[in-house]
Amino acid sequence: MIKVGFQMDPLDNIDPRLDTSFRLAEEAELRGYSVFHYLPNNLTFSKTRIIANGHFVKLNRKQNPSFKILKNKTIDIGHDLDILWLRQDPPFNMDYLSSTYLLDFVGNETLIVNNPFWVRNFPEKLLVLNYPQLMPATIITSRIEVIQEFREKYGDIILKPLYGNGGAGVFKINYNDKNFVALFELFQMNSTEPLIAQEFLPEVINGDKRIILLDGEILGAINRIPQKGEIRSNMHVGGKAVATELSIDEIKICEEISDNLKKNGQFFVGIDVIGGKLTEINVTSPTGLQELEKFEKKNLASKVWDKFCLLYTSPSPRD
Repeated sequence: MIKVGFQMDPLDNIDPRLDTSFRLAEEAELRGYSVFHYLPNNLTFSKTRIIANGHFVKLNRKQNPSFKILKNKTIDIGHDLDILWLRQDPPFNMDYLSSTYLLDFVGNETLIVNNPFWVRNFPEKLLVLNYPQLMPATIITSRIEVIQEFREKYGDIILKPLYGNGGAGVFKINYNDKNFVALFELFQMNSTEPLIAQEFLPEVINGDKRIILLDGEILGAINRIPQKGEIRSNMHVGGKAVATELSIDEIKICEEISDNLKKNGQFFVGIDVIGGKLTEINVTSPTGLQELEKFEKKNLASKVWDKFCLLYTSPSPRD
């Protein structure tokens, strides 16, 4: 039997109706694969081997809880798993980085999606900097005077932590906002990391498109509409997913970045586009698959696994 691992957040904390990792694991079970779940902090390096403490599970979205632990087990990832999905949510901090370093030691013994080396070197708000022609005006800095000059040039701006996620800590700063200095000081008190400032794109009221790429090819897209009075469209903060079509320019964005993603082992990727501008490339734990399936009325999780099996030599089941 093929054994598939998921390094992700606690199953108790996810919504099986929305969670992309749950849907991928559910489809793996339907194919007869065995699913093993563990938390990132349950990784251990011992005598050149990478060990994980976790459990084999059976999933059922109609029950509460939506999973049943079949067997608690300590496994050797390189020896006992055929495939491992790296799916824990950010923040992209030292805990996250450490898990990718440990998984590097697995080497080619087990297929890891997405490739941990490039996940580590492709932080979503930094990877996009490789495509200045596609993105809104952006600076990354810890200097308040640089942000002030940027604000004077572009007027209203977006200010957010470089390694944040889910819309947390994202602020719109108006050109004449008197709270700017105090807000900057608050950021500095809470973290030493630089801030990212971008020109404000008023088109965000029409939505922030999440486009899912499968080995560089478009699987589909949803549009996330912010709540009234909000500029954040993340579903974590109340954004509403609606069906959408892609423009010619949005398709061109996907085509321009696809080769780099494929070359570096980024099989399952979510990109964010606002008003025709690329704002983020998410390789850590992209979401939106279940919402997309609802709009497309297709089993897209099956398509993910079909593509995976075509691209990679089918592993010999581990006994």
